[in-house]
Amino acid sequence: LVSSKMLFVFAYQTGHTTGPSLNNDKLYKFAYSAEVYVDQVKASLQKSAGYRISSGVDVNLLWRNPDNDDDQLVKITMKDVQVENVNERPAAQNIFKGKSTEKIIGKDYLEALQRPIVVELVRGKVKTFYSYQNEPGFTQNIKRGLASLFQLQLHSGSSREVDISGKCNTTYHVRQDQVTKIKDLDSCEIERKRFTSHNRILDVGTKGTSATVYVLEDSFIKSIKAEENFVFVLNYRRKTGAKIISKQRLELKSLQAGMGLIAAKQVAGVIKTLDPNYVAIPLEAEPVKSECKKCPSLSEHWQSIREYMHPDKLSKPEAAKSFLSFIQNIRKATKEEILKIIRSENKEFLPQVVDAVTSAQTPESLEAILEFLDFKDASTFILQERFLYACGFASHPSEMLLKSLTEKFKGDVANEEIRETLVIVMGALIRKLCDREGCKLPAVVEAKRLILNRLEKAKKDDNVQMYLLALKNALLPEAIPVLLKYTESGEGPISSLAATALQRYDPSFLTKEVKETMNRIYHQTRKVHEKTVRTTAAAIILNSNPSYMEVKNILLSIGELPMEMNKYMLSMIQDILHFEMPSSKTVRQVLKDMRAHNYDRFSKMGSSSAYTGYITRGPDVSSTYSLDILYSGSGILRRSNMNIHVFDRNTELHAIQVVIEAQGLESIIAATPDEGEENLDSFAGMSAILFDFQLRPVTFFKGYGDLMSKMLSATGDPMNVVKGLVLLTDFLQEIQLQSGPTASAEFMGGLAIDISGGMEFSLWYRESKTNVKNRVAVFIAGNTEVDSFFVKTGMETTLEAETALDFISTVQFSQYPFLVCMQMDRVDSPFRTHMTKYESLPSGRRYTARRGKAATLAGNEYPLHQENSNMCKKVFGAKSDSAGSWF
Repeated sequence: LVSSKMLFVFAYQTGHTTGPSLNNDKLYKFAYSAEVYVDQVKASLQKSAGYRISSGVDVNLLWRNPDNDDDQLVKITMKDVQVENVNERPAAQNIFKGKSTEKIIGKDYLEALQRPIVVELVRGKVKTFYSYQNEPGFTQNIKRGLASLFQLQLHSGSSREVDISGKCNTTYHVRQDQVTKIKDLDSCEIERKRFTSHNRILDVGTKGTSATVYVLEDSFIKSIKAEENFVFVLNYRRKTGAKIISKQRLELKSLQAGMGLIAAKQVAGVIKTLDPNYVAIPLEAEPVKSECKKCPSLSEHWQSIREYMHPDKLSKPEAAKSFLSFIQNIRKATKEEILKIIRSENKEFLPQVVDAVTSAQTPESLEAILEFLDFKDASTFILQERFLYACGFASHPSEMLLKSLTEKFKGDVANEEIRETLVIVMGALIRKLCDREGCKLPAVVEAKRLILNRLEKAKKDDNVQMYLLALKNALLPEAIPVLLKYTESGEGPISSLAATALQRYDPSFLTKEVKETMNRIYHQTRKVHEKTVRTTAAAIILNSNPSYMEVKNILLSIGELPMEMNKYMLSMIQDILHFEMPSSKTVRQVLKDMRAHNYDRFSKMGSSSAYTGYITRGPDVSSTYSLDILYSGSGILRRSNMNIHVFDRNTELHAIQVVIEAQGLESIIAATPDEGEENLDSFAGMSAILFDFQLRPVTFFKGYGDLMSKMLSATGDPMNVVKGLVLLTDFLQEIQLQSGPTASAEFMGGLAIDISGGMEFSLWYRESKTNVKNRVAVFIAGNTEVDSFFVKTGMETTLEAETALDFISTVQFSQYPFLVCMQMDRVDSPFRTHMTKYESLPSGRRYTARRGKAATLAGNEYPLHQENSNMCKKVFGAKSDSAGSWF
């Protein structure tokens, strides 16, 4: 709400109805107060942290344009400034107790604050703001906030006004003796730091309102009440949030005899007569940030948190907490300070330092890390990979980052896996920049052209796959025809990869041509395709608003497919029905036809399956897990796919996907391969998506010789897919309060993650086993603060949790139908929240109020279909106690 201390006589005579007018030779004496409150979103203001600045304000008319009564010069002076708590508090908790205003603010600042300002009002709007040039920015902003209250329009309507908040859309509602001014804060043009997370679910929701009520009496402004409200909430946990409320009040206390007007024809003459040191300065606030005098250096801070960043501790909340605080300090550091730490650290801690430096996303941090890393040196492979993955997870990547990676890709890269990761990450950055309307940026245009042109010229399968993975991250609409070509005419892994890339597109991008191609692939009308490609094609069709005939043809095909594919497709249809997916309505319509829905078709045997269930269902977000597993007819795993999606009403986030694929293993057990898979090389590997970012796939073995050597030397240890620290939520918004101070809201969420997976194989026991282990710890920190230079007030919120999720699939293929047991288990998950409200002075005097809560989310074995539960009983009932030699 807008508030101000000044009274104006409103003259309603002909030709003078546009703005307030002060009486000649009068001194208007006002009482002024500006209050700020910081607290949780739904908390009452009575217990909020905050403070109040109060003063008297003298207002008098200096000059009125002899040719235009609506052009006036007004002097405004703050007097008897006081600072106090916004809420009454015991003496022991009052940081201002026993301190004079001069002691709190400082003598020079207090003198500057009480120095008069002069405002030229034309038709009720501030045309020019006069003050002293070398005053501290903070005191200037306090006086700008006061001057902004003088802007008043006496007729209803909207306009763009400039005040302390910048240039904003403002609407006036006039009713008898009351004027209400509403300012659209989202429309304000002002330079302030702001960045948000890439995905809306991981981001912070914001809302800001501003209203000022003027009460008029006998053509005077009797009072002004102004209020601004700012609310910030985590989209994925709306209980975690904060609000800032700023109030201004101006009340007329008395009217006294004042000095006469200064005689002059021009404003310049009046200002010169009054004080030649006055200069015209912008009414828009200037950036002000108080410096931290006792803050540790970057090196000192690193030493204090270093122990928590050891590789063995990376799945603990303390690691994520330290990671976030380190990023905050890196963002304030110079390139030289950052390089000093990178160059002095050992190989155990360096990967974590690289995670943090890259996640800071400042020009200085990017320059430092690029100067340190040498892509021509294959020995620093781990550091290069950690750097690239941190780029892929970047919350608000810059064009410069993409440009730098493109240059590195075009140059010499010693390690082929790093070269592959480079282009995959480029794809992810293209998508993020395009999502922020940056698709036409020169660096984005160049990177897109490079990927598409090189894919077209690629001859080796490895190169084709590399560029397809980049397109799987980029999700460019113009890449769809290329992906269709490789899906339909490609071989083996290339065809499968192109199909899964198409599966990631929003259904709105999947044209009639896409669906026709997917139908040709599924029904094999042109050539024989592998089961993995056919089932992906079916999933795309069923997830893209399928027609009645498309669904009917898929259902009629069941029974004519290879045995395990029959079972898999049945499971997919049943999953669509039980989970009420968008196409379930059409599926039910088709099932009324007995040719599609009969016992023969729906009683096919096999062990492949597909199942979706809820992990959580909440008012803010919900999350689902899905597990599907496809076997070859011989009982060997073909593909297992675990997914976790998080979604709200408007957005979806693909949080985790881990796919284990195997092919060409039938020769080991002297089995017959399925149709279309007779000539496949032996291969097993794993691919992962983490927070919408496709990582570089990991190969367990490739070729029969590699398979046999690894079987003989197998340790049974899982292979790491991703390990490190990821910046999930990254939100900062600086706010210019109308009363003068600067406020800020910063929310950061860090994830310490360790995902590994393995495929074990025992010929002796004729069993295979896949295990995907997910270890994660999350730490979220929010700090909402109002910085008034001489006092800070704010609220810190933290949330931490850790959990482990295992997906285990055990297959016994000593008989047919073979026995398959799938398990998805989560361990007990501790969960803690803390909230601290504070007020502090530069001297170190501080008031804090703390509150915390701890709980444990009980472990859980997530339910799958009943058939799986029955099978697990058989598997573990039949299993021998003696251990086998696993691969």
